[in-house]
Amino acid sequence: MRGNPDNLRLAAARKSATAQARAEHGLREMIRRGQPITYRGLVQTANVSLDFLYRSTEIRQRVERLRSQQRSHPPRPASQPADDLPSSVVRTLTTQLAGLKQRHRDEIQACDRPSKPPRARIES
Repeated sequence: MRGNPDNLRLAAARKSATAQARAEHGLREMIRRGQPITYRGLVQTANVSLDFLYRSTEIRQRVERLRSQQRSHPPRPASQPADDLPSSVVRTLTTQLAGLKQRHRDEIQACDRPSKPPRARIES
């Protein structure tokens, strides 16, 4: 037999422990953000496989417990952003856009106006 089976077992255990830690961190992050706890959401947040989550009894039980808690106590909506954040940026950009549109309309109207006919030059 080539290689050392003990090294392979150790590597597999390290990989599993790392994935377990990422899943735990992902759950804490989802709770902190107030996101709904779902397996697919945890896959994206923690960068672990769906198969790993289903095979890991401890994580699966924790996910189910958190999901049942969320069903009985829905997460609070995220706090409203301050007035100076996105809404004021949107207002500012909307105002700038309206000004640019008006300037564009004025320039188009100026181009549509008939200009003075060119004078013929008579050369002798």
